[in-house]
Amino acid sequence: MDFLIPDAYAQTAGGAPAAGGGLQFLILMAVLFGLMYFMMIRPQMKRQKELKKMIGELAKGDEVLTNGGLAGRIDALDDSFITLEIAANVKVRVQRQAISAVLPKGTLKNN
Repeated sequence: MDFLIPDAYAQTAGGAPAAGGGLQFLILMAVLFGLMYFMMIRPQMKRQKELKKMIGELAKGDEVLTNGGLAGRIDALDDSFITLEIAANVKVRVQRQAISAVLPKGTLKNN
């Protein structure tokens, strides 16, 4: 039954702990944080900046797509809301932040 309990051996005398182990850990953590910043955080910040710019440049007559999948033409703009015409004489008010994309002109057919 010796295979269930591992043998314990004493350490040899005079074995000093390895110096610089803490420094290597800090360097490794800094490198990992740098990789995470350039691979995840920076691209996300860039996308948020582009979305904010797109929302700020919206104008009446632009064809847009919302997060919920509604596609329509901007009929009226407000500070925080946009009125979309999604069909002939059918208008919906949505928040500016609900706009996910600006469609190319002529994407929606004229009714």
